[in-house]
Amino acid sequence: MTHNDPYHVLGIPLEAGDEEIRAAYLRKVKEYPPDRAPREFEKVRDAYEVLRDPRRRTRHVLLSADPNQPLTALLEGRTAERRFTGPEPWLAVLREAKS
Repeated sequence: MTHNDPYHVLGIPLEAGDEEIRAAYLRKVKEYPPDRAPREFEKVRDAYEVLRDPRRRTRHVLLSADPNQPLTALLEGRTAERRFTGPEPWLAVLREAKS
């Protein structure tokens, strides 16, 4: 294990969610237990510490980006999640505008 990128260390994609991050961490801890592979375990633990908190995860993504690339490069390969909430929020806005 030579890379320091937490996603690479845990072997997960950039769009991994909290449960996937935790599951990958537990798999890696079994693979590299602290008593047999302390250096690798430390890398796994550090990677998990960065990725388990959404704020730290976002900070890592932003600070590890290539400064010569446009910010839109951070979005490449990611799909936007669209949720249908129904007409109620829009109707509420229209009612409020009439008042």
